[in-house]
Amino acid sequence: MIPLICSVNQTRGLPAGLTQDLVLMLVVAQLLAPAATLAAVGLPALFGFPLGERRTTWCVGAGFATGFAAGLATLVVLWFRNFVPEVVHLGTWFAVGHHAATIELVADGLSVPYVCFSSGLCAVVNAFAGKYLHREPGFTRFFVLLAVFGTGMNLMVLAGSIDVLFAGWEFLGISSALLIGFFHERQNAVKAALRAFTTYRICDVGLLAAGVIVHQAVGSGDFERLFSGTWPHAQCLVPPTTATLVSLLLVFAAMGKSGQVPFSGWLPRAMEGPTPSSAIFYGALSIHAGAYVLLRCEPLLDAAPLARLLLVMIGVGTAIHAVLVGSVQSDLKAMLAYASMTQAGLIFAEIGLGLRTLALIHIVSHAILRSLQILRSPSALHDRHELEAALGGHPGSGGWSFKDMLPEKFQRLLYRVALERGFEEMAVMRGVVDPVWRGLERLDAAERSWVEWLGKSWSWRHRRGGP
Repeated sequence: MIPLICSVNQTRGLPAGLTQDLVLMLVVAQLLAPAATLAAVGLPALFGFPLGERRTTWCVGAGFATGFAAGLATLVVLWFRNFVPEVVHLGTWFAVGHHAATIELVADGLSVPYVCFSSGLCAVVNAFAGKYLHREPGFTRFFVLLAVFGTGMNLMVLAGSIDVLFAGWEFLGISSALLIGFFHERQNAVKAALRAFTTYRICDVGLLAAGVIVHQAVGSGDFERLFSGTWPHAQCLVPPTTATLVSLLLVFAAMGKSGQVPFSGWLPRAMEGPTPSSAIFYGALSIHAGAYVLLRCEPLLDAAPLARLLLVMIGVGTAIHAVLVGSVQSDLKAMLAYASMTQAGLIFAEIGLGLRTLALIHIVSHAILRSLQILRSPSALHDRHELEAALGGHPGSGGWSFKDMLPEKFQRLLYRVALERGFEEMAVMRGVVDPVWRGLERLDAAERSWVEWLGKSWSWRHRRGGP
């Protein structure tokens, strides 16, 4: 039997025991719905009997719709319990002495609305993708990966410990990289997928290291040992030094997933994937995963002014960079990618300034708008071409712009910087990638020399009859 740990609070007309049982069933349903969809669609395909297109679309849509309905029901139950957090304990992964890695989910004013939002958006994109990918050779593969993403997203959002959060975080990264390289017959798609996966791997070290430090500090990865209270006014329970170190590592991890400078080069290239995956990943949910983790751990940021200052600097710098570079893009999806990067940067700055509720509203509103724009982009290009044909040429510029106030020489300088993408990739290649690559080549040469010397030494001893 799965035990349920919850805070005691006054209810608005429902018995406490009843609400506890409801929360238990509904929270598990939010997680199991997309997971069951993954099994229902993936297992037949694995054994060579994939479902038809209509059944696949219906099955995946039903899973997300079930998760959305369970989320709404949980929201109602939480309202009756005055939104006091409910922690569901699903077991212990392992325990050594006083140290334990537990599997916990949490239902509160942050996680449940976010699950409703993400499940509903996934259901909408699923309906669009069913028609968009009609007769595509990788049709079933796309929906399997979409179900993997939905499972990972709900797991990350409902996580009550940093261990569970890390598991959901990895689901997002794997499904993201595989969907970027969905059209694997195209070389650019494969290269873009490898670049995104490499960036994820580097920045995921931050989240993994944060988990290790949390376990070392409190003996468990449970969030209830790090902070207590109701979001967004929870209180930090660990010393400022620990909070600062963990916060800095979380910021590092979030930078990679949300495409913040200097880890933003993969984001425009990620548009090599199908339009539905671009909408749900880089317009709506995946790009905001880092911001969600920071919102979840906001009490740690309250105790870490250095991390908050760094968040503001990174967010504002990324927003300026994305606005500048996005203004010279000739590809519509690349323009939308930089627009998403701009808003993600502003959300980071809002979190750093302590505007947590505003940041959550910003995430939801931006995700809805941007996913709609990306889904609309193919038909928008068609409409644009028809407009140009009707007018007999380009309709002209959009009117006045702030850059018109700048001196012409400075405008040319900004234009050159924008075309070079702010020299970000050149700086990363020369300052990080090339030195690491040369170091690895030298280590490889040293290893080869060492192996060759060992081989010659063994051969010489063998000829002399030695051991």
